[in-house]
Amino acid sequence: MSHQDPLRIDPEPNKIPQEARNTDIQTALNRLEEIILASPRIPLTRKTLIDEEVILDQLDQIRFSLPSVFQEAQAVVEQKEEILLQGEQHAQEIIQAAEAKAAQLLNETTIVRQAEAAAQEIRQQVEQDCIAMQQQVQAEIEQMRRQAQEELRQIRQAAIAEAEDIQNGADEYADSVLRSIEQQLNDMLRIIRNGRQQLQPPKGLGVRDEG
Repeated sequence: MSHQDPLRIDPEPNKIPQEARNTDIQTALNRLEEIILASPRIPLTRKTLIDEEVILDQLDQIRFSLPSVFQEAQAVVEQKEEILLQGEQHAQEIIQAAEAKAAQLLNETTIVRQAEAAAQEIRQQVEQDCIAMQQQVQAEIEQMRRQAQEELRQIRQAAIAEAEDIQNGADEYADSVLRSIEQQLNDMLRIIRNGRQQLQPPKGLGVRDEG
């Protein structure tokens, strides 16, 4: 196997066995650590003999696993956008339902107008009673109007709060997943850098200085 650049993301497919393509990053990193720890030590020194070809093969497996991590991060971003879109649609449905309910309450004032018409017909006979009734009806109309406006305001606030909660939850979930992926990538890069520093000479068996 020829010496390859460890920073290359896409190793040649014909140099990677099929089972290596299905190995996730954590497993590949664990295997790399096992290879390093299982390498023989040079007596009376803090150095270890490492098989360069085995290490490079393991690095190729890790490189091949990288695209799946990036795809997972992209999937998280797309999922966040979908959650936000669903939250906006849900909030819009709540607002529309609230507006329909408010319209229904306002339409119910036709009953009040019918009562006013009836009062007008008997006004000559019981004028004082009709005036009192009219005032009472107007008060009920105002109360219904205020009640409808208050209910609409409360429903709007609840819809906005729910949409914000959905957005905050999506942000926290995406941030948590991306932070975990970032930590895995940092750990992987640190191990790879340490492995590269320990690979000596460039071909065959090398010497790793643990000090």
